[in-house]
Amino acid sequence: MENFLIGIQALLSIKSLLAILAGVTWGTIGGIIPGINATIAMALLLPFTWGMEPQVAVMMLGGVYCGGEYGGSIPAILIGTPGTNAAAATVFDGYEMHKKGETGLALYLSLYSSVFGGLFGAVCLMLMAIPLAGIALAFGPAEYFLLALVGLTLICSLGENNILKGIWAGLFGILLSFIGFDPFAGTPRFTFGILDLTSGLEMVALMMGLFAVSEVLRQAQNFDINDKYKFDKKNDTSMPKLSVFKKFLSVNIIASVIGVIVGAMPGAGATVASFLSYSYFKRSSKNPDSFGKGNPVGVAAPEAANNAVTGGAMVPLLALGIPGSNSTAIMLGALIIHNVNPGPMLFVDHPEIPYGIFSSLFVANIMMIFVGIVCIKCAVKITAISKPALFACIVTLVFTGSYAFNSVHFDVLVAFLCGIAGYFMRRMNLPHAATVLGFVLGYIMEANLRRALILTRGSYLKVFLNSPITVALTVIAVISVLWPLVGPLRRSMKVQKTY
Repeated sequence: MENFLIGIQALLSIKSLLAILAGVTWGTIGGIIPGINATIAMALLLPFTWGMEPQVAVMMLGGVYCGGEYGGSIPAILIGTPGTNAAAATVFDGYEMHKKGETGLALYLSLYSSVFGGLFGAVCLMLMAIPLAGIALAFGPAEYFLLALVGLTLICSLGENNILKGIWAGLFGILLSFIGFDPFAGTPRFTFGILDLTSGLEMVALMMGLFAVSEVLRQAQNFDINDKYKFDKKNDTSMPKLSVFKKFLSVNIIASVIGVIVGAMPGAGATVASFLSYSYFKRSSKNPDSFGKGNPVGVAAPEAANNAVTGGAMVPLLALGIPGSNSTAIMLGALIIHNVNPGPMLFVDHPEIPYGIFSSLFVANIMMIFVGIVCIKCAVKITAISKPALFACIVTLVFTGSYAFNSVHFDVLVAFLCGIAGYFMRRMNLPHAATVLGFVLGYIMEANLRRALILTRGSYLKVFLNSPITVALTVIAVISVLWPLVGPLRRSMKVQKTY
């Protein structure tokens, strides 16, 4: 209790509160701009923390982390372009809800779920920092390989009515993840002699090309030059009543649990959490075909999960000194800059820092409500223009964001080519989500499988039976593959009975 009071005392100062507010605001704006995610927003703000006290600096970066994970959902809903990688799953139903005129429900449901997930993650961080860190330590290469394998089996459900299409799209994403240097041999592969490909494809450029450029190309085929989005007549942008949000309470709780668990595992991150959450609810739904067509659960689930990651990712950082994500790696750098060594002794030597973070995450998520409402009211006006102007703005943001991420011109070409590939994927009804999931998890699976095989001296059986965790994950993977086949099998049996 004394340590909590020390943390609250560090929080309740004008410096700390203003720093958190500035962090949340900048993080949300950074998330809205495609190509600038929470990690980049934190990195840009890092030099400004040098003259601050350590606890104030970390509190501000925590506010950026929270705001950045939420902000990416706004462009995902309004223009079908995820502002951050973690908001990619929000595009599938959020953008469809916007096109159906349910813009207000999608935007405010995203805000509500993000705040809920962030608060849930903060509570879990406060109560279970050390136990969750112990679970994270139990994960070795075999466990991480099977965790990625479980994620890849979710591809089966992303193919909607055609499982084979989901598998093909996922394999395409895995193939793209192989481009670059071999993680063990250190030799370039699938680069075709192109120097820019040796470092692999950039995730930001690939995702913005697949989602945004392909959507612009699709809509540009048939449009009226005078066609405009008329929000006053077609789109409801008002805030729904509180009773509407209560319907999604159970969804937010389950999604937040997924987010905290994934966040506590170093290297997984918010993108993996949002896709796992989205796929879980799609599989468990009585009407899975409604996902991707404007189902509100498809907005609530990934947003609650990717914001709950912020609390989970802090667990290994504070308790073990191991960053759980790219964003917490920036926070690790901030602590080191201020001569603070994270780890178990941090709770003893500098209790104001970890307990100040516990308190600041609650305040940051509360502030995010007001910052989010202001950003929504401003951002919602950008689509009230003619389609040609909107298309030009989207393409400009995509190519600018692709270049700004690494300041490499080749990434602009990657976004353009991925946009063309995404356009043809839309024509063939191949799910973009499966490609993104394959790209995200392909490298994780390959690298950890090869590490596990080295440790087991080439025994695949020992990889799958390495520990109780690997056995459990193997069973989950098998069920994930077979489960999508159960529905069609039941329907075929019913048809046979009718005859």
